[in-house]
Amino acid sequence: MRFPVGLLVTLGLVMAASACAPGGGDGPAARPSATPATTPSSSATPPPPGQPPPPGVDELTVVVDDGTGTTTTWTLTCDPPGGDHPDPTAACEALKSHHTALKPIPKDRVCAQVYGGPEKATITGRWRGEDVFSVLSRTDSCQTARWDALVGLLPTGGE
Repeated sequence: MRFPVGLLVTLGLVMAASACAPGGGDGPAARPSATPATTPSSSATPPPPGQPPPPGVDELTVVVDDGTGTTTTWTLTCDPPGGDHPDPTAACEALKSHHTALKPIPKDRVCAQVYGGPEKATITGRWRGEDVFSVLSRTDSCQTARWDALVGLLPTGGE
């Protein structure tokens, strides 16, 4: 039996996307890579890997790849701002002002193919009672706009 190439490509993309979706798949594509991370020192201790925060507690884990393969991992809580993020107050303000930037770009949105830099970030956890799994980059104008909206939570990029 032969399948059209377009159907096979579409099926492959759907399967890959579902593996990356929250709760979709148990493989490495479903969570940030386990590359060595530099973690700023702080008195706050993040929960053990794979442990979700208690119900009703908003806590995010932010993993930033600076584009060279060096990653930095922070935790963040808000109300009151805390965690080991270097500026939890600015991070919480960025989230409160631009929380929609955590959502993926709609598939029908047209984005200019303007490269903004090699940085990538993965944000996981809970925010305002909802599970978060957000992957950000600076690969086109839409992705760069999402990143720039969350500066404070994320470092400025493209430098």
